[in-house]
Amino acid sequence: MLTSTGSSGLYKAPVSKGLLLVPSALSVLLVLLFHHYLSFFQYNVQEVKEDFQIWRIVLGRIICLDLKDTLCSSMLIYNFRIFERRYGSRKFTSFLLGTWILSALLECVLVEALRHAFGVAVNRLPSGFLAPIFALFVPFYCSIPGVQVTVVFGHFPVSNKTLVYIVGLQLLTSSPSMSIIASSGLIAGLFYSSNVWEVTKVLYIPGWVAKIFSSTLEPLFSSAIPATESREGMGATLDIQRQQRMELLDQQILLSQFAARGQPRQPQVGMLNWSRLFTPLRHGLFPNVAANQHPAQEVRHPATEEQIAQLMEMGFSRADVLEALRSSNNDVNMASNILLQH
Repeated sequence: MLTSTGSSGLYKAPVSKGLLLVPSALSVLLVLLFHHYLSFFQYNVQEVKEDFQIWRIVLGRIICLDLKDTLCSSMLIYNFRIFERRYGSRKFTSFLLGTWILSALLECVLVEALRHAFGVAVNRLPSGFLAPIFALFVPFYCSIPGVQVTVVFGHFPVSNKTLVYIVGLQLLTSSPSMSIIASSGLIAGLFYSSNVWEVTKVLYIPGWVAKIFSSTLEPLFSSAIPATESREGMGATLDIQRQQRMELLDQQILLSQFAARGQPRQPQVGMLNWSRLFTPLRHGLFPNVAANQHPAQEVRHPATEEQIAQLMEMGFSRADVLEALRSSNNDVNMASNILLQH
């Protein structure tokens, strides 16, 4: 429940899979085996400025030299893979490239501003592909709805986005100078998401480059279609199988309850027909509810255009949004949860 990105693994997310495997593997190899090469991947701002070692901006901003940063960034990339499925690999890669370049310029500006305004000299910054990860928090905050899961200590709500924010906070506090990386990444994410000065038309992946990588690297990092929640696709142990059956049953009961609220109608092409999918379960498990329900007496208010637009901004079609709102009785949070999970 603490994830907002579904459970279909890295399917349709080859770029996210590549970012998880390649930089993480190189980070572990450098730290554990090739210590004498670590200096080449240090993000030394002073040497970039004084000795014009521009190559450090590239090498120093790809691989993490701290294994804790590697772990946190990998967890965040895995959670943010939903944006690659939603936007497509080319647009997702363009976002990462654009924010990576913008954040490099902003980091230099922030370092100089700290030196001139407060006399604070920052010679080194944390290494790794970190700024674009912080930039992804912008669309995550704006477009992923929060669904409250529980309340801790009676006052603090816990949503499906809480764990992601906790991991981001852990990454932010891992180094004193990480705040510069985080600030530049968030500002770059705002610039790119808002298309300030039309940066999306300048910093993007050309079509011919996307075709080359699609034919060469995508087969290496593509993932198979996730197995369905069937007996063959369940876990190896009885405990795992029992847990997965219970989760599936709870999910079907929940959706059948929402489907039972709507009036029966003929299925429409292109819609998520929850009523037809879970009709046997509804009548089998809730016979009294189905018998006593009078749809004609229930007062139903149509979904507002604001609710429809809010869900369509997440990348779903209007037909699917309308069906999810109908199934959830116009509850935006529950409708978004249905759309994201299914």
